Amino acid sequence: MSSPSSPKGPCVLVTGTGGGGLGEQLVKALRLAATPYRVVAADITPLSTGLARGDEHVILPPAGADDYLEALLAACRRHGAEVVLPGSEAELKVLSARRAEVAAAGLFLPVNASSVIERCMDKLALSRALDELGVKGPRYVRVTSPDDVRDLPVFPMVFKPSTGTGGSADTFIVQTPAEARTIAEYLCAIRPEFIAQEYVGRYDREYTVGVLSDMDGNFLNSIALRRHTWTSLGCRMRVPNRTGRAELGETLVISSGISQGDIGPFPEVCGPCEKIAAALGSRGPCNIQLRLVDGEIYLFEINPRFSGTTSLRALAGFNEPDVLIRKHVLGEAVEPRFPYESGVIMRRLEESLVAPGQTQPKE
Repeated sequence: MSSPSSPKGPCVLVTGTGGGGLGEQLVKALRLAATPYRVVAADITPLSTGLARGDEHVILPPAGADDYLEALLAACRRHGAEVVLPGSEAELKVLSARRAEVAAAGLFLPVNASSVIERCMDKLALSRALDELGVKGPRYVRVTSPDDVRDLPVFPMVFKPSTGTGGSADTFIVQTPAEARTIAEYLCAIRPEFIAQEYVGRYDREYTVGVLSDMDGNFLNSIALRRHTWTSLGCRMRVPNRTGRAELGETLVISSGISQGDIGPFPEVCGPCEKIAAALGSRGPCNIQLRLVDGEIYLFEINPRFSGTTSLRALAGFNEPDVLIRKHVLGEAVEPRFPYESGVIMRRLEESLVAPGQTQPKE
């Protein structure tokens, strides 16, 4: 699909742009690129701070609606979009599963295959796949009943849903058999299953690693953020360590979905993650979360999509959506291991006022 003549260049429709989530990150990254993109910001509600960041905006039905794809493709035709970037996991799954229809409409969709997405976004399936690949990770137990936590292999453990979460929702640090039973009863009452995963390493050795491949599976580059999980924005849960395991530190921490910290190449974690992404068959963006323990990585989560740190990486010159669009839409050559900066990236909150009946917030 060719875009109308415009000084702003390629037109990109970004979904899920509100709420400070992934869609907002994608819009910020596009604005940081030297490529002059025309951005169409989409969301399911007009009460979205992300709509104001687009050159144009559109309201779409939820990803689960029967007319979602039809509405999205119609919006792309109306605005002359050449690229679609899903800004929520629900839309990512729908669009990946129906990528043939998206491609038939002439749209570039830089997302992983459904098989990779389904495997990685199910934490139990991912743990089993990593076992098969010989990748070291925390010990884990599938829990469908409180009885499944009677004989856990170690403490502390992290209880969290296997699928369908973000920002560490419904995640708990468990340090005793009594806590395990109580929290298992709660989680089993609201979810069909969850995973009990060994808590590993110290909170100041947690990394989120981005491995970027082109859509043919060729490696392009990698980057890591050593997360500052001790800050108020970076921490979702912080509890004293009562297990007697001094190697874990005095405090146990679960990070939030809002990352900040030291950014750079970090070969000690990027190197192993590059091999893991290749073994999983990742194409496009892949985000790997881990802790470094005595020089070895312990991987506990993989999100085969653009990351909540996408704009942070773009600030350092590692602009994943821009790289993929330039390579596959604009036909530019992209040199593997292109240079980018190292440093410390910090974040802050921003506010917007949305007046009654106003479709775009004032910032």
